[in-house]
Amino acid sequence: MWIGLVSLFPEMLATAADSGVFGRALRDGVLSLEVFNPRSYARDRHATVDDRPYGGGPGMVMMVQPLLDAVAAARTAAGNAGVGRPPVVYLTPDGARLNQKRVNELAQLPGLVLVAGRYEGVDERFRALAVDEALSIGDYVLTGGELPAMVLMDAISRQLPGTLGNAASSLEESHLDGLLDYPHYTRPEITAGLGVPSVLLSGDHAAVRRWRRGQALLRTWQRRPDLLAGRRWSREDRALLAELLASPSVQKPSDAGAGVAGSVGADASARGAPETSNPDEPDSRESGP
Repeated sequence: MWIGLVSLFPEMLATAADSGVFGRALRDGVLSLEVFNPRSYARDRHATVDDRPYGGGPGMVMMVQPLLDAVAAARTAAGNAGVGRPPVVYLTPDGARLNQKRVNELAQLPGLVLVAGRYEGVDERFRALAVDEALSIGDYVLTGGELPAMVLMDAISRQLPGTLGNAASSLEESHLDGLLDYPHYTRPEITAGLGVPSVLLSGDHAAVRRWRRGQALLRTWQRRPDLLAGRRWSREDRALLAELLASPSVQKPSDAGAGVAGSVGADASARGAPETSNPDEPDSRESGP
């Protein structure tokens, strides 16, 4: 896969490009990265890339021309790499929330151009002329788009064949399909008086898979019930979570999660938990309970 990054601070990528899964993807040639600095495409002797906003206000706004020229250069490089015309993705707080589903989709593309904004953002006309998609990594403000771009590139690199040491890691993550991860344990078997769930020591692979699926469902219900809204439930998942919720020891959702859940109802079903029903009966509903 080829990625072009439009950034005023390409040096921020140095550590990420030399480390971890992302660095391995670059070293092994699974991923190719080229950086395009808008300042290199400025047309005045001061290499100006930003200016004061029309209408007044604080801060500076990135100018259209250097950005357009940087994107054009990136697309030319993509063509030279045999990628064709890759889509342009702008990293911004007002973009669509990035999730694993979108990461998986982007990882299927031959190439991408990522644009990291700075200052008060980019001139809106640049977005109208060049941006195909806007993405956000969360509802908070950062100094620039380089960190979100690195988050996206790291997430994508994990999905590329040959990147992870264990190919099953990426496959298992994709099987979580929007759920939070299940708890993990390693040696020693007992530490500070706390042990490992016996099922993980049983050697029964089917039982381990079922336990992990149940824990992922339960943890999501407890911590991020909003992720379960509108979910398409299988009979197995519905029965498994209902079984876990029947236990008196189950911890209730966190205050933050309960607040989200409370907006649609206070009972377990409204929180996204499945109704207790016979798992052998066919499920005619298209979406989550």
